[in-house]
Amino acid sequence: MQKYYKSSRIAVVAVLILLVLGIYLATLYKLQLFDKGGAENAYLARNTTKQTTILTAARGDILDRNGIVLVSSRVSYNVSLSRDALLDSGDPNKTILDLIHAAISNGITYTDTFPVTAGAPFTYDSDMTKTQKDRLTAFLSYIKADPNISASDLIVKLKERYGIDYTTNINDARLVIGVRYELEMRLVKSMNPYVFAYDVSVDFLSMIKEQKYPGVNIETSSKRVYNTTYAAHLLGYIGLMDKEEYDSKYNTLGYSYSAMVGKSGAEFAFEQYLHGTDGKQVTTTSNNGTVLNVQTTKEPVPGNNVFLSIDIGLQAVCEDALAAKIDLINADRTEEDRVTGGAVVVTDVKTGEVLACASYPSYDLSKLSDNISDLLNNKTQPLYNRATMGTYNPGSTFKMVTALAGFKSGAITPNTTIDDTGVYMKYADTGFKPVCWIYTQEGHGHGPETIVTALRDSCNYFFYWLGDTIGIDAISSTASDFGLGAKTGIELPEAAGTLATPDTKKEIVGDDWYAADNIITAIGQDINYFTPVQLSNYVATIANGGKHYNLTILRSIRSADFSQVVYQPQQKLINTVSGSEYIGYLQQGMKLVASSGTAKSVFQNYAIPVAAKTGTVQSSATKKNAKLNNGIFVCYAPADDPQIAIALVVEKGTSGSTIMEIAKDIMTQYFKSQPGITTAKDNTVLP
Repeated sequence: MQKYYKSSRIAVVAVLILLVLGIYLATLYKLQLFDKGGAENAYLARNTTKQTTILTAARGDILDRNGIVLVSSRVSYNVSLSRDALLDSGDPNKTILDLIHAAISNGITYTDTFPVTAGAPFTYDSDMTKTQKDRLTAFLSYIKADPNISASDLIVKLKERYGIDYTTNINDARLVIGVRYELEMRLVKSMNPYVFAYDVSVDFLSMIKEQKYPGVNIETSSKRVYNTTYAAHLLGYIGLMDKEEYDSKYNTLGYSYSAMVGKSGAEFAFEQYLHGTDGKQVTTTSNNGTVLNVQTTKEPVPGNNVFLSIDIGLQAVCEDALAAKIDLINADRTEEDRVTGGAVVVTDVKTGEVLACASYPSYDLSKLSDNISDLLNNKTQPLYNRATMGTYNPGSTFKMVTALAGFKSGAITPNTTIDDTGVYMKYADTGFKPVCWIYTQEGHGHGPETIVTALRDSCNYFFYWLGDTIGIDAISSTASDFGLGAKTGIELPEAAGTLATPDTKKEIVGDDWYAADNIITAIGQDINYFTPVQLSNYVATIANGGKHYNLTILRSIRSADFSQVVYQPQQKLINTVSGSEYIGYLQQGMKLVASSGTAKSVFQNYAIPVAAKTGTVQSSATKKNAKLNNGIFVCYAPADDPQIAIALVVEKGTSGSTIMEIAKDIMTQYFKSQPGITTAKDNTVLP
């Protein structure tokens, strides 16, 4: 019989088969005994989900100059929902409803901005915000609904869209729709990820973990704690960023879209120092919702600590004294005549540091979210920082500018004497006859005045003549040298104000500049408008002999453990005022204001020598009612060795003389802690 295969070939094939079989068996043996995890990993890859969550870094503390903690953080926990995981869970509506009922029974406030009433008969919320209206409009377009659909018809449509069972109570259906709407809105518009509930209690947290709701996640976050009710405008607050903020700034800095960021005050100014670096955590979950593994892939790095230049004790006195005086003024006022606001700024004469910065009315940062609607609708604008954003005529506190401009121009010397007859008659033939304030009260002028006594007496007549003589260019250039009409450099949002010039008048009023404008501007009226921080810096510049510093609210920035100085701001000298050799005469006049002039009623017998200037701002609206005049007051102390400068503004405060007791309270607080100062039991300063 013929052989078709040689025995040698059969042997080779057999060997090859045995070799392959051996490799296969060896691999299988290895997998079973030594690499069992590999098989499990392959299985898990097909039957588990992994979710990456952000571990929010602890935000740095904000402290005052003495190390008193003003704002800190604590760990908090938020409940978030994963839309995809919910929809894949089989019965998302039951999960949502169970979660809502659990939240309600535990007193947990959850997020539902669906603008339809909570119960039947359904109507759109009467107090729907503009944001809610915009979102609803976009949502209706997205689901191709009639833009004029009634609220009840929308409920019916969404019940069908979300597959809510007909057996579900209609009010429960509305609850489910509210959350489903929030989740779907994230597909319609660019919004922050949906957080069901913020800062939940430990009991609620434990319940969620026990129930193992699919698609419901616990996220570690950080909650701001306010350790003072003062300095709200200075400290500021944090909140979720909007799309514009994210796209224009925070995206490039590596922030997550759900990050909380500073919105105002120091929280905003020093955001990048305070924020820290968020971490990441990966949670592996089985299809039935069981958490299999939690792994931190990136540890969060806490933010730095910011030491402000303010003294919270001094800040408290500023706010309390300002509020008390305003309450006293308002006690006998009609609703129409009541004081509408005020501000106090205290600066360190030698450094430009802001020691206190108060705006009235104020608010409680710890209750901001609860009261935000009332605060926004309050006609007195408590959220508005009048100290840095409010602009006011300086009144007679501007006269030191005019005086220095007169010295520099050569129009006056220390011995120049002008006879105040009460009425400035140079332009009488045109009908313009401005009078000195004393003339309206006593029917005569101050008589002969030098520049020093004119400051003491706040003699309008002297400054009418001087402004008329030197003109606006000399006045405005000197005011600019003091930083008036320009930002101070403070880290908070601030207004630049308005400096009176012919060009400014043309732009604002649309009219030419006249000789009368020189006269009125010389006494701080017309279109000069400055912020309280500018006025404080201005008087501080006079106090230190003409050195004009950049203002700051920052003392230092330290690392999270306080061991290292991350940043130390340097004192910034902007300029030395031209003509500073004449400033001594301005100082003499201001000393006389306190000892024997318009501020003597408060400071004549005060234990510490003070240099001051009062101001009363009258407008066309207040000529018939002096009560409606703004009160302005500036001062520094001690007069012979200045340490602090103060600027006060009270809207409808009548006059600078009316409000200057506020400054006395502030100085008493400041100097009682200074070496060599003796105080009585009630903390008043003794001689």
